[in-house]
Amino acid sequence: MKKHNFKICFLTALLVGFYSCNSNDDLVTNSSEAAAQFKVINVTNHDGHPFSTGKQSSTTGRYVANPGGGVMMQAFYWDVPAGGTWWNTVNAKITAWSNAGIGSIWLPPVSKAQNGPFSMGYDPTDYFDFGNYNQNGTIETRFGSRTELESLITKVHTENMQVYADMVLNHNSGGQLESNPFTGTQTYTNFTGVASGKFKRTSADFYKNSYGNNDEGAFGGFPDLAHVVPNVQDWLWKRVDGVGKYYKNTMKFDGWRFDYVKGFAPWVIKDWNANVGGFSVGELWDSNVNILNDWANNANSSVFDFACYYKMNDAFDGNNLNILNDDMMWKRNPYKAVTFVANHDTDEIWKKELAYAYILTHEGYPTIFYRDYEEWLNKTKMNNLIWIHNNKATGNTSILFTDTDEYIARRNGYNGNPGLVVYINNSSTWQERWIQTNWTNAQIKDFTGNSTWLPTTQGDKWVKIQCPPNGYSVWSINM
Repeated sequence: MKKHNFKICFLTALLVGFYSCNSNDDLVTNSSEAAAQFKVINVTNHDGHPFSTGKQSSTTGRYVANPGGGVMMQAFYWDVPAGGTWWNTVNAKITAWSNAGIGSIWLPPVSKAQNGPFSMGYDPTDYFDFGNYNQNGTIETRFGSRTELESLITKVHTENMQVYADMVLNHNSGGQLESNPFTGTQTYTNFTGVASGKFKRTSADFYKNSYGNNDEGAFGGFPDLAHVVPNVQDWLWKRVDGVGKYYKNTMKFDGWRFDYVKGFAPWVIKDWNANVGGFSVGELWDSNVNILNDWANNANSSVFDFACYYKMNDAFDGNNLNILNDDMMWKRNPYKAVTFVANHDTDEIWKKELAYAYILTHEGYPTIFYRDYEEWLNKTKMNNLIWIHNNKATGNTSILFTDTDEYIARRNGYNGNPGLVVYINNSSTWQERWIQTNWTNAQIKDFTGNSTWLPTTQGDKWVKIQCPPNGYSVWSINM
């Protein structure tokens, strides 16, 4: 009998030992053990004020300024339906987007391009043809007429939202052949016949020319604009009737997304911003945070956070959330980082719901991709995350815990707003963690509704929270 009991005890001890090696999480039963398990990383250190696009919010529209800052919608995708209907399609969605808490939209290039009715606008011919001149085989652009574009912009402003134009300043396309004295060949660099009669260009305005052979980069064999040429500077950003000031003051755009900024020096955007104004974000397609940060500082502009994009892809799809500890633009400078999960050029992240939970609870200016919101993901869940971003995602950031499957971070609140704790779980089972909040003896809840717990934080601000499998929860004071 004694030998039998010894065997049972020995086997039990082995099982307990085995379980403790493989399920250490369940052995964390109080805040003291949790505190010893992971050292909090204070990622950002600033006063906590939200991202700003630099424009004061009106009080007359539906969309109102909020504690968390703004959310941007990329209001197109590659090869949206042709036929001149897109401006009206977007127009019909503006009120719903405003009600959902989206504060701005980014439109594709709005001017006439070489491919006429089929072009997505990235091969611009005439910056002043918004679908109102018979040029390149069409009057309307792929997206519609100038009248429809102006109606859309008016609708956006009626809803108290902002609208950003996609500016292609690196290259042009659709010029006529001319003898080029700089190359000794015939080149398609004669834009003197543009229908608008504005910003006429010749070979002298493109590389290679009298100023040099090239700048930082060319794209796709298109004629490469030489921004050092006075005529180019005048018509792009200096003249009152030039491109930048016309788009801002006549077309009423509030800001700019600059295409392919690797193709020219950052002083171009700096000069544009100094002369024209408005919100500014550059597409610098590079995962190197140093390159992104240096460009943003030199251009005096925000930049898309490609470092964050690729880290999220590696973390969520590569099943290692420790990667979220790595450097990203929003950690370097949250006030110049525009975060995103997908765009018209790249769509690699598979676990998008986790990625949106990440960018909509973290710092920077989050961007939502049209097809994710309107077609591919659960719109109710997306709207919930937008609400959480606008109302709870405040203050600087501290990472509370990471391992391969779990990530927990805290937004520390700002100006009386309590902030939040976000818990992302990349495993196939429910997870629980003790974490330290900023709240003493406060009842908290998961504002996603994924957990029904209503725990109360301890006197030392610690509390146990949970997260569903392959999902997320977002906790804040129940108020």
